[in-house]
Formats: sequence, structure tokens, C-alpha cells
Amino acid sequence: MNHPLLDLPPLTAERFASIEQGVADLLSTGQDVVITQGEALLPLEGCIRSGARPGSTALNVVTGPYGTTFGNWLRGCGANVVDLAVPFDTAVTADQVARALAGHPEIDFVSLVHAEAATGNTNPVAEIGEAVRAHGALFMLDAVASVGAEALLPDVWGVDLCVIGAQKAMGGPAGVSAVSVSERAWARFADNPAAPRRSYLSLLDWKERWIDAGRTALPHAPAQLEMLALEACLDRIAAEGLPAVTARHAAAATATRAGAMALGLAPYVGRDSEAAPVATTLRVPDASLVVAKALAADPAAPLAAGGGALAREMVRVNHYGRAASLPTVLASLTALSTALSTDPSEAVAAAEAAWAETLH
Repeated sequence: MNHPLLDLPPLTAERFASIEQGVADLLSTGQDVVITQGEALLPLEGCIRSGARPGSTALNVVTGPYGTTFGNWLRGCGANVVDLAVPFDTAVTADQVARALAGHPEIDFVSLVHAEAATGNTNPVAEIGEAVRAHGALFMLDAVASVGAEALLPDVWGVDLCVIGAQKAMGGPAGVSAVSVSERAWARFADNPAAPRRSYLSLLDWKERWIDAGRTALPHAPAQLEMLALEACLDRIAAEGLPAVTARHAAAATATRAGAMALGLAPYVGRDSEAAPVATTLRVPDASLVVAKALAADPAAPLAAGGGALAREMVRVNHYGRAASLPTVLASLTALSTALSTDPSEAVAAAEAAWAETLH
């Protein structure tokens, strides 16, 4: 008997290219888009290993755990790394980036995470992009947690490498990702003798064998299920409308924040303007125990304790993709209320009012 997920016809080059164009349309970009069939760490590492090399100097902005990973990769490429680290409960500013660039005129590569789902902050990429563009460095942005949840305009903001993944606000699987690549980035890669070649990390291979070859023959067999899931994500976003999708995420974040404060919980990220729309992080003593109790009350609630040392003090309420909805927000707040042995009614009322006000 045929199985709809197993007995699939081969994915054609034409369809692969159309999905690629769908990603470009989502990003409003005229740059080349490369779909990478793996979790977003694949194109992120590919971008760094193609763009950094011995003798280069990189500014690595650290506003969460992924910045540490990027710094390690950059150093592994032999680059000199200037880390600009800020507390994880805040965002970096364009002025901080500009001062770091001015203090190190040799910087030729900048890496930044747009939204940090792990810590709940988001960075002002438009303003930072102006500073990076004025300096002339290549700009790599990890937009995995921001795509679909907030404004993302790589061409307008001067982003040379914009990496996205499907598993957060797009509501898809973790096994497919993509990167938009500017002409400046392609030139930088081609000029780097250490850039990966004949490798799964090689973006240059994709350019030569797929883009430059006219997108007529795929270099290898695509991961069909992930590609079809990415196509479905793009179709679903198009049907709802990207502005409506981002508005829904903003409403979920605002409602969660309001409801949590009604429960007496302080946001981990203090300023509303620096809070990411994909996840709300809260300062909660004995966070792991509180999450365990909340999930015992409602196993479906999208709650998690912070990673590492933050497991003792942070609860993360995830509200991305299909979970960026009022019922999911209310369920999360009710589960937290149960864990804290409090009445959820004020939190529910505050969340409902904030949701309505945000979408008004």
C-alpha cells in the first residue's frame, strides 16, 4: 500500500527552485538564496568558515549562547575575534557596535543573532546594519528565531548573509534552513582559499553547481519531506499574510508578558522594546521545579527552564509558530499559576486585554 510520506515522486529541480524563490520572497531579497538541508547550524557554520580566515578580524556580538558558538568557529578558522558581549537580559545597541568597529578598524566580518529564543531578547538589526555598512565589514545575521515573527529585511539593512530556519515562527521542521548571500559575500568566499569546497559546508559548491549552472540539475538528491514541509510553511504564511503572522507573534509576546506580571513574575528581559516575540523569559526561583509542576498540570504547555545555569532562575514561555495564539498563551499562564499555587484569573484577564490591544 502506498504511503503518502514514503512513496513520493522525486523532487524536481524546478520545484526546488520555486521553493527557493519562496524563501527569497519571504525575505524580500534579491540576493541569491541557498536552501541547506539540515538544521540552521549548517549554513551558519558554512558562512563563518567561508567568510573568515587566518589574518581576518571578526566582531562577534554575544547576546546569548549562540554568540559563544560563533566565536569558537571564528577562532577555529584562524580569525582574530573581538567579542562584544552584553548581559543576556538586554540587547546590544548600534552605538556599542559602532564603538567596537571604530576601536578596531581592521574588522572585516560581523556576526550577530537577531532574536535569541533561549534568552528572550532581540537586537536592533536595522540600526546595527547602518553601522556595519558604514564600516564596510561583511555582515552575517542569525535570523532563525526572528523570521516570520518580526520585521526582517536583509537587503534594506545591509545584511550580507541572512540565515533562517523553519522550526520557530515559520512553524516547520528543524531539518531545513536557508541563507541569502550577497554579491559581496560570494566574492569574499571565492577569495578565501580556506573556504570549504567539496564539502557539505560549502556554499561555493552550491553556487557553482546549482546557481551558476542555471538551476537545472540538483547537485544531490534533496531531502524531500523537509523540502515539502518548507514549501507548506511558505504557503501557510502567504495564505495568512506575513503582516498578520508577525502581528500574531507580537500579540502573543505582549499578552504573555502582561499575564506573567499579573502573576507577580518579573520578565527576564526588562525593556519591552528588547523582548523577542518568539519567547518570553521570566525570572522564577527554582525554575526547573516550577516548570516540572506546570508541565504536570498541562503537559502540552510550551514551557521550559533556561539552559545551563539559567535553569535555576529562568522560565521560558515559547509562543512561536502555531503556538503564537491566545489559547496557548492562556494555557501557559494557567499552568504556571497552578505550579505557583495562585489564582490565574488576573493573569488571564491581563493577557486577554493585552492581546486585544495589540491587535486592535
